[in-house]
Amino acid sequence: MSLATLDSMGGASTGSVTVTEQLNFWAGRRVGGRNSEHAEPVFEPATGRVLCQMVPCGAEEVDEAIMSAHAAYVQWSKKAGTERARVMLEAARIIRERREKIAKLEVINNGKSITEALVDIDVSWQCIEYYAGLAGTLAGQHFQLPGGAFAYTRREPLGVCVGIGAWNYPFQIAAWKSAPALACGNAMVFKPSPFTPVTAVILAEIYKEAGVPDGLFCVVQGGAETGSLLCNHPKVAKVSFTGSVPTGKKVMEMSAKGVKQVTLELGGKSPLIIFKDCDLENAVKGALMANFLTQGQVCCNGTRVFVHKDILPQFLEEVVKRTKAIAVGDPLLDSTRMGALITKPHLEKVLGFVSQAKKEGGRVLCGGEPFVPSDPKLKGGYFMSPCILDNCRDDMTCVKEEIFGPVMSVLPFDTEEEVIRRANNTTFGLASGVFTRDISRAHRVAASLEAGTCFINNYNISPVEVPFGGYKMSGFGRENGQVTIEYYSQLKTVVVETGDVENYF
Repeated sequence: MSLATLDSMGGASTGSVTVTEQLNFWAGRRVGGRNSEHAEPVFEPATGRVLCQMVPCGAEEVDEAIMSAHAAYVQWSKKAGTERARVMLEAARIIRERREKIAKLEVINNGKSITEALVDIDVSWQCIEYYAGLAGTLAGQHFQLPGGAFAYTRREPLGVCVGIGAWNYPFQIAAWKSAPALACGNAMVFKPSPFTPVTAVILAEIYKEAGVPDGLFCVVQGGAETGSLLCNHPKVAKVSFTGSVPTGKKVMEMSAKGVKQVTLELGGKSPLIIFKDCDLENAVKGALMANFLTQGQVCCNGTRVFVHKDILPQFLEEVVKRTKAIAVGDPLLDSTRMGALITKPHLEKVLGFVSQAKKEGGRVLCGGEPFVPSDPKLKGGYFMSPCILDNCRDDMTCVKEEIFGPVMSVLPFDTEEEVIRRANNTTFGLASGVFTRDISRAHRVAASLEAGTCFINNYNISPVEVPFGGYKMSGFGRENGQVTIEYYSQLKTVVVETGDVENYF
Protein backbone atom coordinates (compact mmCIF):
# COMPACT_ATOMS: atom_id res chain seq x y z
CA MET A 1 0.00 0.00 0.00
CA SER A 2 2.94 2.33 0.61
CA LEU A 3 4.17 1.19 -2.79
CA ALA A 4 1.05 2.80 -4.24
CA THR A 5 1.91 6.02 -2.42
CA LEU A 6 5.51 5.95 -3.61
CA ASP A 7 4.53 5.00 -7.15
CA SER A 8 2.30 8.08 -7.30
CA MET A 9 5.28 10.26 -6.32
CA GLY A 10 6.79 9.98 -9.80
CA GLY A 11 4.49 12.61 -11.26
CA ALA A 12 3.56 14.33 -7.99
CA SER A 13 3.73 18.09 -7.70
CA THR A 14 3.37 20.49 -4.80
CA GLY A 15 -0.26 20.72 -3.70
CA SER A 16 -1.36 17.57 -5.55
CA VAL A 17 -0.90 14.86 -2.89
CA THR A 18 -3.29 13.73 -0.16
CA VAL A 19 -2.26 10.85 2.09
CA THR A 20 -5.13 8.59 3.19
CA GLU A 21 -3.19 5.47 4.19
CA GLN A 22 -2.80 4.24 7.76
CA LEU A 23 0.34 5.68 9.34
CA ASN A 24 1.06 3.26 12.20
CA PHE A 25 2.99 0.04 11.68
CA TRP A 26 3.46 -3.01 13.89
CA ALA A 27 3.24 -6.80 13.61
CA GLY A 28 4.44 -6.43 10.02
CA ARG A 29 1.57 -4.31 8.69
CA ARG A 30 0.04 -0.85 8.66
CA VAL A 31 -2.43 -0.20 11.45
CA GLY A 32 -5.11 2.48 11.61
CA GLY A 33 -5.55 4.76 14.59
CA ARG A 34 -8.46 3.75 16.81
CA ASN A 35 -9.14 7.14 18.38
CA SER A 36 -10.19 8.95 15.22
CA GLU A 37 -12.08 11.53 17.27
CA HIS A 38 -8.63 12.78 18.38
CA ALA A 39 -7.30 13.10 14.82
CA GLU A 40 -5.12 16.12 14.13
CA PRO A 41 -4.65 17.69 10.67
CA VAL A 42 -1.16 17.57 9.16
CA PHE A 43 -0.40 20.44 6.78
CA GLU A 44 1.72 20.60 3.65
CA PRO A 45 4.13 23.45 4.51
CA ALA A 46 4.48 24.74 0.95
CA THR A 47 0.73 25.24 0.44
CA GLY A 48 -0.89 25.27 3.87
CA ARG A 49 -3.41 22.65 2.72
CA VAL A 50 -4.24 19.54 4.77
CA LEU A 51 -2.02 16.64 3.71
CA CYS A 52 -3.45 13.95 6.00
CA GLN A 53 -4.91 13.25 9.43
CA MET A 54 -2.68 12.02 12.25
CA VAL A 55 -4.47 9.86 14.84
CA PRO A 56 -2.42 9.60 18.06
CA CYS A 57 -1.91 6.15 19.57
CA GLY A 58 -3.28 5.42 23.04
CA ALA A 59 -2.06 3.05 25.75
CA GLU A 60 -3.53 -0.10 24.18
CA GLU A 61 -1.95 0.59 20.79
CA VAL A 62 1.44 1.51 22.28
CA ASP A 63 1.38 -1.74 24.26
CA GLU A 64 0.55 -3.75 21.14
CA ALA A 65 3.42 -2.16 19.22
CA ILE A 66 5.92 -2.75 22.02
CA MET A 67 4.85 -6.38 22.52
CA SER A 68 5.13 -6.88 18.74
CA ALA A 69 8.64 -5.40 18.86
CA HIS A 70 9.63 -7.58 21.80
CA ALA A 71 8.54 -10.76 20.01
CA ALA A 72 10.62 -9.73 16.98
CA TYR A 73 13.59 -8.87 19.21
CA VAL A 74 13.63 -12.41 20.63
CA GLN A 75 14.10 -13.76 17.08
CA TRP A 76 16.43 -11.05 15.76
CA SER A 77 18.79 -11.04 18.73
CA LYS A 78 19.58 -14.73 18.16
CA LYS A 79 20.80 -14.14 14.61
CA ALA A 80 24.48 -13.82 13.84
CA GLY A 81 25.69 -10.32 13.07
CA THR A 82 26.36 -11.30 9.47
CA GLU A 83 22.76 -12.50 9.12
CA ARG A 84 21.47 -9.16 10.41
CA ALA A 85 23.88 -7.39 8.06
CA ARG A 86 22.47 -9.10 4.98
CA VAL A 87 18.94 -7.92 5.79
CA MET A 88 20.11 -4.38 6.53
CA LEU A 89 22.08 -4.20 3.28
CA GLU A 90 18.94 -5.20 1.41
CA ALA A 91 17.01 -2.41 3.16
CA ALA A 92 19.72 0.07 2.14
CA ARG A 93 19.50 -1.16 -1.45
CA ILE A 94 15.72 -0.68 -1.56
CA ILE A 95 16.00 2.87 -0.20
CA ARG A 96 18.69 3.67 -2.76
CA GLU A 97 16.46 2.32 -5.52
CA ARG A 98 13.47 4.46 -4.43
CA ARG A 99 15.38 7.55 -3.27
CA GLU A 100 13.68 10.02 -5.64
CA LYS A 101 10.15 9.00 -4.67
CA ILE A 102 10.90 8.88 -0.93
CA ALA A 103 12.55 12.30 -1.20
CA LYS A 104 9.49 13.76 -2.94
CA LEU A 105 7.18 12.52 -0.19
CA GLU A 106 9.58 13.92 2.41
CA VAL A 107 9.46 17.33 0.72
CA ILE A 108 5.67 17.36 0.58
CA ASN A 109 5.47 16.54 4.30
CA ASN A 110 8.42 18.65 5.52
CA GLY A 111 8.77 21.62 3.15
CA LYS A 112 12.53 21.46 2.51
CA SER A 113 13.95 21.62 -1.01
CA ILE A 114 14.11 18.46 -3.12
CA THR A 115 17.87 18.95 -3.50
CA GLU A 116 18.33 18.69 0.26
CA ALA A 117 15.80 15.86 0.66
CA LEU A 118 17.68 13.70 -1.86
CA VAL A 119 20.82 14.13 0.25
CA ASP A 120 18.85 13.16 3.38
CA ILE A 121 17.64 9.94 1.77
CA ASP A 122 21.16 9.12 0.60
CA VAL A 123 22.48 9.69 4.13
CA SER A 124 19.76 7.33 5.38
CA TRP A 125 20.74 4.36 3.24
CA GLN A 126 24.42 5.09 3.85
CA CYS A 127 23.78 4.96 7.60
CA ILE A 128 22.00 1.60 7.37
CA GLU A 129 24.77 0.28 5.11
CA TYR A 130 27.45 1.51 7.55
CA TYR A 131 25.91 -0.23 10.56
CA ALA A 132 25.31 -3.37 8.51
CA GLY A 133 29.08 -3.40 8.09
CA LEU A 134 29.56 -3.19 11.85
CA ALA A 135 26.95 -5.82 12.76
CA GLY A 136 29.29 -8.73 12.10
CA THR A 137 32.18 -7.17 14.03
CA LEU A 138 30.51 -6.96 17.46
CA ALA A 139 32.70 -8.92 19.82
CA GLY A 140 33.88 -9.18 23.41
CA GLN A 141 37.28 -9.78 25.04
CA HIS A 142 39.03 -12.77 26.60
CA PHE A 143 40.91 -12.54 29.93
CA GLN A 144 43.26 -15.23 31.21
CA LEU A 145 42.98 -15.63 35.00
CA PRO A 146 45.22 -17.50 37.51
CA GLY A 147 45.07 -21.29 37.77
CA GLY A 148 43.65 -21.87 34.31
CA ALA A 149 40.47 -19.89 34.95
CA PHE A 150 39.40 -17.32 32.41
CA ALA A 151 36.75 -14.70 31.71
CA TYR A 152 35.21 -13.19 28.63
CA THR A 153 32.76 -10.44 27.76
CA ARG A 154 29.74 -10.56 25.51
CA ARG A 155 28.29 -7.48 23.79
CA GLU A 156 24.54 -8.07 23.96
CA PRO A 157 21.50 -6.09 22.76
CA LEU A 158 19.33 -4.07 25.14
CA GLY A 159 15.90 -5.22 23.95
CA VAL A 160 13.14 -2.90 22.74
CA CYS A 161 14.45 0.61 22.08
CA VAL A 162 12.24 3.64 21.55
CA GLY A 163 13.18 6.30 19.00
CA ILE A 164 11.44 9.68 19.14
CA GLY A 165 12.11 11.74 16.04
CA ALA A 166 12.01 15.41 15.06
CA TRP A 167 10.26 17.05 12.12
CA ASN A 168 13.32 18.57 10.41
CA TYR A 169 14.80 15.26 9.18
CA PRO A 170 11.91 12.77 9.46
CA PHE A 171 13.20 9.84 7.38
CA GLN A 172 16.88 10.40 8.12
CA ILE A 173 16.43 10.46 11.91
CA ALA A 174 14.40 7.25 11.73
CA ALA A 175 17.35 5.65 9.91
CA TRP A 176 19.97 7.19 12.25
CA LYS A 177 18.22 5.70 15.27
CA SER A 178 17.12 2.36 13.87
CA ALA A 179 20.31 1.35 12.05
CA PRO A 180 22.62 1.00 15.10
CA ALA A 181 19.75 -0.43 17.16
CA LEU A 182 19.06 -3.18 14.64
CA ALA A 183 22.75 -3.87 14.00
CA CYS A 184 23.16 -4.63 17.72
CA GLY A 185 20.22 -7.03 17.73
CA ASN A 186 17.55 -4.75 19.20
CA ALA A 187 14.03 -3.92 18.05
CA MET A 188 12.77 -0.33 17.78
CA VAL A 189 9.45 1.41 18.22
CA PHE A 190 9.69 4.79 16.52
CA LYS A 191 7.46 7.81 17.08
CA PRO A 192 7.77 10.51 14.40
CA SER A 193 6.89 14.14 15.05
CA PRO A 194 3.14 14.72 14.74
CA PHE A 195 3.99 17.37 12.10
CA THR A 196 5.75 14.83 9.84
CA PRO A 197 4.09 11.41 10.23
CA VAL A 198 4.25 10.23 6.63
CA THR A 199 7.70 8.81 5.78
CA ALA A 200 8.75 6.77 8.85
CA VAL A 201 6.14 4.16 7.96
CA ILE A 202 7.76 3.86 4.53
CA LEU A 203 11.00 2.87 6.28
CA ALA A 204 9.07 0.28 8.33
CA GLU A 205 7.73 -1.31 5.16
CA ILE A 206 11.16 -1.30 3.55
CA TYR A 207 12.64 -3.11 6.56
CA LYS A 208 9.87 -5.70 6.31
CA GLU A 209 10.44 -6.12 2.58
CA ALA A 210 14.16 -6.58 3.28
CA GLY A 211 13.40 -9.49 5.62
CA VAL A 212 13.33 -8.34 9.25
CA PRO A 213 10.97 -10.26 11.57
CA ASP A 214 7.49 -8.74 11.79
CA GLY A 215 7.50 -6.07 14.48
CA LEU A 216 11.24 -5.37 14.53
CA PHE A 217 10.72 -1.74 13.48
CA CYS A 218 7.34 -0.37 14.52
CA VAL A 219 5.90 3.10 14.02
CA VAL A 220 3.41 4.70 16.41
CA GLN A 221 1.96 8.14 15.76
CA GLY A 222 1.21 10.76 18.36
CA GLY A 223 2.37 13.71 20.39
CA ALA A 224 3.43 14.21 23.98
CA GLU A 225 0.95 11.75 25.48
CA THR A 226 2.04 8.93 23.17
CA GLY A 227 5.69 9.76 23.88
CA SER A 228 4.99 9.54 27.60
CA LEU A 229 3.41 6.11 27.19
CA LEU A 230 6.51 4.91 25.34
CA CYS A 231 8.97 6.29 27.91
CA ASN A 232 7.06 4.77 30.82
CA HIS A 233 6.46 1.32 29.32
CA PRO A 234 8.16 -1.41 31.39
CA LYS A 235 9.25 -3.41 28.32
CA VAL A 236 11.28 -0.50 26.91
CA ALA A 237 15.03 -0.71 27.60
CA LYS A 238 16.22 2.55 26.03
CA VAL A 239 14.90 5.86 24.69
CA SER A 240 16.67 7.90 22.02
CA PHE A 241 15.15 11.36 21.63
CA THR A 242 15.80 14.20 19.20
CA GLY A 243 14.09 17.51 19.93
CA SER A 244 13.95 20.48 22.28
CA VAL A 245 15.65 20.85 25.65
CA PRO A 246 12.39 21.12 27.68
CA THR A 247 10.98 17.94 26.10
CA GLY A 248 14.34 16.20 26.48
CA LYS A 249 14.27 16.90 30.21
CA LYS A 250 10.81 15.31 30.44
CA VAL A 251 11.97 12.26 28.47
CA MET A 252 14.93 11.87 30.82
CA GLU A 253 12.72 12.23 33.89
CA MET A 254 10.18 9.66 32.70
CA SER A 255 12.89 7.21 31.59
CA ALA A 256 14.65 7.55 34.95
CA LYS A 257 11.67 6.00 36.73
CA GLY A 258 12.40 2.74 34.93
CA VAL A 259 16.19 3.26 34.95
CA LYS A 260 16.16 3.21 31.15
CA GLN A 261 19.19 4.20 29.12
CA VAL A 262 18.71 7.52 27.33
CA THR A 263 20.31 9.33 24.40
CA LEU A 264 19.34 12.99 24.02
CA GLU A 265 20.10 15.09 20.93
CA LEU A 266 18.71 18.48 21.85
CA GLY A 267 18.91 22.09 20.74
CA GLY A 268 21.82 24.40 20.04
CA LYS A 269 22.93 27.98 19.60
CA SER A 270 26.24 27.20 18.01
CA PRO A 271 29.06 29.68 17.38
CA LEU A 272 30.80 30.06 14.02
CA ILE A 273 34.06 32.02 14.40
CA ILE A 274 35.56 33.69 11.33
CA PHE A 275 39.11 34.99 11.79
CA LYS A 276 40.59 37.72 9.59
CA ASP A 277 43.11 35.33 8.00
CA CYS A 278 40.31 33.11 6.63
CA ASP A 279 39.54 32.44 3.00
CA LEU A 280 36.64 34.91 2.90
CA GLU A 281 34.88 33.22 -0.02
CA ASN A 282 34.79 29.91 1.86
CA ALA A 283 33.84 31.61 5.12
CA VAL A 284 30.80 33.22 3.50
CA LYS A 285 29.74 29.92 1.94
CA GLY A 286 30.29 28.21 5.30
CA ALA A 287 28.12 30.78 7.08
CA LEU A 288 25.32 30.20 4.56
CA MET A 289 25.57 26.42 5.05
CA ALA A 290 25.61 26.98 8.82
CA ASN A 291 22.36 28.96 8.80
CA PHE A 292 20.06 28.25 5.88
CA LEU A 293 19.87 24.48 5.31
CA THR A 294 16.30 23.20 5.82
CA GLN A 295 15.10 26.81 6.17
CA GLY A 296 17.39 27.25 9.18
CA GLN A 297 15.57 24.48 11.08
CA VAL A 298 18.70 22.53 12.05
CA CYS A 299 19.72 22.00 15.68
CA CYS A 300 23.48 22.27 15.06
CA ASN A 301 23.31 25.44 12.94
CA GLY A 302 26.02 28.05 13.57
CA THR A 303 23.60 30.90 14.15
CA ARG A 304 25.97 33.09 16.19
CA VAL A 305 28.44 34.18 13.53
CA PHE A 306 31.43 35.91 15.13
CA VAL A 307 33.43 37.85 12.52
CA HIS A 308 36.73 39.63 13.20
CA LYS A 309 36.08 43.38 13.15
CA ASP A 310 38.74 44.02 10.48
CA ILE A 311 36.87 41.96 7.87
CA LEU A 312 33.30 42.57 9.07
CA PRO A 313 32.34 45.06 6.30
CA GLN A 314 33.59 42.78 3.50
CA PHE A 315 31.91 39.74 5.10
CA LEU A 316 28.57 41.49 5.51
CA GLU A 317 28.59 42.84 1.96
CA GLU A 318 29.21 39.41 0.49
CA VAL A 319 26.94 37.39 2.79
CA VAL A 320 24.02 39.79 2.24
CA LYS A 321 24.51 39.61 -1.55
CA ARG A 322 24.51 35.79 -1.44
CA THR A 323 21.54 35.63 0.94
CA LYS A 324 19.41 37.90 -1.26
CA ALA A 325 20.11 35.54 -4.16
CA ILE A 326 18.76 32.43 -2.38
CA ALA A 327 15.83 31.11 -4.43
CA VAL A 328 12.80 30.68 -2.12
CA GLY A 329 9.74 28.89 -3.45
CA ASP A 330 8.29 25.57 -4.58
CA PRO A 331 10.40 22.97 -2.77
CA LEU A 332 9.88 20.36 -5.49
CA LEU A 333 11.63 22.50 -8.12
CA ASP A 334 15.32 21.72 -8.66
CA SER A 335 16.09 25.44 -8.79
CA THR A 336 14.69 26.13 -5.30
CA ARG A 337 17.25 26.50 -2.50
CA MET A 338 14.87 27.28 0.36
CA GLY A 339 11.42 25.85 0.89
CA ALA A 340 8.74 26.47 3.53
CA LEU A 341 8.97 26.42 7.31
CA ILE A 342 7.22 23.55 9.06
CA THR A 343 4.01 25.21 10.35
CA LYS A 344 2.31 28.57 10.39
CA PRO A 345 2.78 29.02 14.18
CA HIS A 346 6.48 28.24 13.80
CA LEU A 347 6.80 30.77 10.96
CA GLU A 348 5.16 33.40 13.16
CA LYS A 349 7.50 32.50 16.03
CA VAL A 350 10.59 32.95 13.83
CA LEU A 351 9.30 36.26 12.47
CA GLY A 352 8.67 37.29 16.08
CA PHE A 353 12.37 36.76 16.86
CA VAL A 354 13.25 39.16 14.03
CA SER A 355 10.83 41.78 15.37
CA GLN A 356 12.28 41.36 18.86
CA ALA A 357 15.81 41.79 17.50
CA LYS A 358 14.80 45.11 15.94
CA LYS A 359 13.38 46.30 19.27
CA GLU A 360 16.63 45.36 21.00
CA GLY A 361 18.77 47.34 18.54
CA GLY A 362 19.49 44.78 15.85
CA ARG A 363 19.63 45.90 12.23
CA VAL A 364 18.04 43.79 9.49
CA LEU A 365 20.35 43.84 6.48
CA CYS A 366 18.07 41.64 4.38
CA GLY A 367 15.05 39.37 4.67
CA GLY A 368 13.21 38.53 7.84
CA GLU A 369 9.78 39.01 6.29
CA PRO A 370 6.94 36.74 5.12
CA PHE A 371 7.56 35.68 1.53
CA VAL A 372 4.73 35.04 -0.94
CA PRO A 373 5.86 33.12 -4.04
CA SER A 374 4.38 34.09 -7.40
CA ASP A 375 2.83 30.63 -7.92
CA PRO A 376 -0.82 30.93 -6.75
CA LYS A 377 -0.87 27.44 -5.21
CA LEU A 378 1.93 28.50 -2.79
CA LYS A 379 0.18 31.60 -1.44
CA GLY A 380 -0.92 29.75 1.72
CA GLY A 381 2.55 28.32 2.34
CA TYR A 382 4.81 29.10 5.29
CA PHE A 383 7.62 30.96 3.53
CA MET A 384 9.94 33.73 4.73
CA SER A 385 12.95 35.48 3.25
CA PRO A 386 16.30 34.47 4.80
CA CYS A 387 17.52 37.09 7.23
CA ILE A 388 20.88 38.63 8.20
CA LEU A 389 20.96 40.54 11.50
CA ASP A 390 23.77 43.04 12.15
CA ASN A 391 24.50 45.22 15.18
CA CYS A 392 23.93 42.23 17.46
CA ARG A 393 25.07 41.95 21.07
CA ASP A 394 25.60 38.86 23.22
CA ASP A 395 22.72 39.80 25.53
CA MET A 396 20.08 40.01 22.77
CA THR A 397 17.29 37.44 22.57
CA CYS A 398 18.21 36.51 18.98
CA VAL A 399 21.76 35.68 20.14
CA LYS A 400 20.83 33.76 23.29
CA GLU A 401 17.82 31.69 22.23
CA GLU A 402 17.44 29.05 19.54
CA ILE A 403 15.35 30.56 16.74
CA PHE A 404 15.19 27.47 14.50
CA GLY A 405 14.64 29.45 11.35
CA PRO A 406 16.60 31.22 8.58
CA VAL A 407 18.04 34.00 10.76
CA MET A 408 21.80 34.67 11.00
CA SER A 409 23.06 36.90 13.83
CA VAL A 410 26.44 38.51 13.07
CA LEU A 411 28.67 39.72 15.91
CA PRO A 412 32.10 41.45 15.69
CA PHE A 413 35.07 40.35 17.81
CA ASP A 414 38.64 41.49 18.38
CA THR A 415 40.80 38.79 20.00
CA GLU A 416 40.90 35.01 20.04
CA GLU A 417 40.66 34.84 23.83
CA GLU A 418 37.63 37.13 23.82
CA VAL A 419 35.72 35.26 21.14
CA ILE A 420 36.28 31.85 22.76
CA ARG A 421 34.91 33.18 26.05
CA ARG A 422 31.85 34.63 24.29
CA ALA A 423 31.32 31.54 22.15
CA ASN A 424 31.27 29.31 25.24
CA ASN A 425 28.93 31.65 27.17
CA THR A 426 25.82 29.56 26.46
CA THR A 427 23.94 26.68 28.04
CA PHE A 428 24.08 24.85 24.70
CA GLY A 429 26.99 22.87 23.29
CA LEU A 430 25.97 20.98 20.17
CA ALA A 431 28.30 22.31 17.48
CA SER A 432 30.79 25.03 16.63
CA GLY A 433 32.94 26.16 13.72
CA VAL A 434 36.08 28.09 12.91
CA PHE A 435 37.42 29.55 9.65
CA THR A 436 41.15 30.34 9.60
CA ARG A 437 44.24 29.56 7.52
CA ASP A 438 46.33 29.18 10.73
CA ILE A 439 46.40 25.45 11.44
CA SER A 440 47.66 25.92 15.01
CA ARG A 441 44.89 28.38 15.79
CA ALA A 442 42.28 26.10 14.22
CA HIS A 443 43.14 23.18 16.49
CA ARG A 444 43.68 25.41 19.52
CA VAL A 445 40.24 26.97 19.14
CA ALA A 446 38.62 23.61 18.42
CA ALA A 447 40.06 22.28 21.68
CA SER A 448 38.75 25.30 23.60
CA LEU A 449 35.17 25.30 22.31
CA GLU A 450 32.64 23.55 24.55
CA ALA A 451 30.71 21.64 21.92
CA GLY A 452 30.27 18.07 20.71
CA THR A 453 31.42 18.94 17.19
CA CYS A 454 33.78 21.57 15.79
CA PHE A 455 33.94 22.17 12.05
CA ILE A 456 37.19 23.65 10.73
CA ASN A 457 36.88 25.57 7.42
CA ASN A 458 33.48 24.06 6.67
CA TYR A 459 30.14 23.61 8.42
CA ASN A 460 27.25 21.13 8.74
CA ILE A 461 29.16 18.15 7.37
CA SER A 462 27.87 14.99 9.08
CA PRO A 463 29.15 11.76 7.51
CA VAL A 464 27.70 8.61 9.08
CA GLU A 465 31.16 7.43 10.17
CA VAL A 466 31.56 10.41 12.51
CA PRO A 467 29.89 10.62 15.97
CA PHE A 468 27.33 13.39 16.47
CA GLY A 469 26.03 14.70 19.80
CA GLY A 470 26.19 17.48 22.32
CA TYR A 471 27.80 18.93 25.41
CA LYS A 472 25.98 20.70 28.25
CA MET A 473 22.22 21.15 27.69
CA SER A 474 22.48 20.01 24.08
CA GLY A 475 22.29 16.46 25.37
CA PHE A 476 24.42 13.36 25.77
CA GLY A 477 25.06 10.09 24.00
CA ARG A 478 26.02 9.94 20.35
CA GLU A 479 24.48 9.12 17.00
CA ASN A 480 26.50 7.82 14.04
CA GLY A 481 30.01 6.41 14.17
CA GLN A 482 31.30 3.22 15.74
CA VAL A 483 30.88 4.55 19.29
CA THR A 484 27.07 4.49 18.95
CA ILE A 485 27.22 0.69 19.15
CA GLU A 486 27.99 1.19 22.86
CA TYR A 487 24.75 3.15 23.28
CA TYR A 488 22.62 0.35 21.83
CA SER A 489 24.26 -2.61 23.56
CA GLN A 490 25.34 -3.78 26.99
CA LEU A 491 28.33 -5.74 28.22
CA LYS A 492 28.06 -9.05 30.06
CA THR A 493 31.09 -10.52 31.87
CA VAL A 494 31.35 -14.32 32.09
CA VAL A 495 33.85 -15.81 34.59
CA VAL A 496 34.82 -19.47 34.08
CA GLU A 497 36.51 -21.66 36.69
CA THR A 498 38.22 -24.79 35.33
CA GLY A 499 39.44 -26.16 38.68
CA ASP A 500 38.02 -26.61 42.17
CA VAL A 501 36.31 -23.90 44.19
CA GLU A 502 38.39 -22.67 47.13
CA ASN A 503 36.40 -22.99 50.35
CA TYR A 504 36.91 -20.29 52.93
CA PHE A 505 34.21 -21.60 55.24
